[in-house]
This record gives sequence, structure tokens and C-alpha cells, in this order.
Amino acid sequence: MSKIIVITGGGRGIGAATAYAAAKRGYAVCVNYVRDRAAADVVVDVIQDRGGMAVAVAADVASEDDVVRLFETVDEKLGPVTALVNNAGILGRQMRLDGMLAARLNRIFAVNVTGAFLCAREAVRRMSTQYGGQGGAIVNVSSSAARLGAPGEYVDYAASKGAIDSMTIGLAKEVASEGIRVNAVRPGIIYTDIHASGGEPARVDRVKEAVPMKRGGQAEEVANAIMWLLSDEASYSTGAFIDVSGGR
Repeated sequence: MSKIIVITGGGRGIGAATAYAAAKRGYAVCVNYVRDRAAADVVVDVIQDRGGMAVAVAADVASEDDVVRLFETVDEKLGPVTALVNNAGILGRQMRLDGMLAARLNRIFAVNVTGAFLCAREAVRRMSTQYGGQGGAIVNVSSSAARLGAPGEYVDYAASKGAIDSMTIGLAKEVASEGIRVNAVRPGIIYTDIHASGGEPARVDRVKEAVPMKRGGQAEEVANAIMWLLSDEASYSTGAFIDVSGGR
């Protein structure tokens, strides 16, 4: 297949919704996961049942060796990647900065920032015309928290997404002449499992009244924005951001 996509953290939430949307548009899909093989297998099975092609590959994006192996596995099973969605991300339990330990900060930044850089590096090495590639597109999943700061809850997560915004702008300019576009989406309050890992599964319902549209978003709404940025319809867009945040 000529369109091959790697979606990190593809077993659930925004990643899974993006995997389904990509398969529908003719991509062969690599569903990356770190621990939950069962969830990733469900996504793969659904795609295959619908006539698409998909594989699940375990890799911790914070590990350089894992990321290299992830892309080598995709080379072998699907072919050279033409699209990357840097979606894998984690957050810690809600707290103020003065309660955070270095171990928490290091893990947040290792996954959310270093992981995105490593995956983008491997994608560029395969996509760039400088390396004999045919070009491609990268979409980074940032967050509206990068603009809002998430005070009292997740300032570390917000800062990690601020780094993703800067990376998006810089990398877009760096590889624009090599056939690669780099853009980002900034989801707002979205109904996904990530809120449970922060200690408040129902967080969306608590804060949705602060959103101008007065509701939380769905993972599919973010996936649709991601797929537009990957598509030829966005052929002159790079270093751009789409806020999928209900106006917040």
C-alpha cells in the first residue's frame, strides 16, 4: 500500500479514532501501544474486518531502542511510513507544581516530548527527499493546555504540550523543502480515558460549562482534523495548528 501511517498511542481514545479514520481513507495502519495489547488488537481487528490493513506494534516511545524497532517493524510489515501521528501522551494525577517530584516530570517529558521527537526523527529519515523518500506528513497531537497552562492540575503536561507546539513550528520549517509537512492539532476537553489517569474520570462533565460550546468533544472530532492535515487538501499548510476545543 502506498499510504502507511504510524499512530502512537493508537489503542484507545484519539489514537483509536484516528486509526479507524485513516483506514477508511485507505491507509495501512500501525497501531502503536505500550502495554494494553488487548485494546490495540481490538482496533486492528475492526480495521481488518472492514477490509483494511493494520498491525499492532508494542513500543514505549520514551525508549530510543523501542522507537527504532517500531519503525523497522513497520518497514518490514507494511513498508516505509508516509504519515505519522504523534499521539502518545501521559499525565500525572492532578496537583500543583509544588507537589511534583522530578520522577514525575521526567516521565511526562520523556513520553510527551522526547517520544514525539524520536518518532518524528525516524519518520523524517524515511519520508525526506534528502534520504530518497517520497515525502509525507506529520501531525502532532498537542493540547489547548499549551495555551491555557492547566494551573492547579497539570502544569507539567501543559508545558510538555507547549514544547510540542515549538517542535511543530521548528520541524515544519526544517523539512518543508524535503516534501514533509508538519502540523498539529490542539484538542480541548475531550471524552477520553486520559482523565481517569489524572484521578478524575468525569472531569469533562465538570469543566464543560467553561467551554463556549458548552460540551466536551469527541475523539472522532479530533481525528477528523488530524486526517484533514494529513490529506492533500492541506497541501499548502505546514507549521499550522487546528484548535479542536469548542472555542476555549
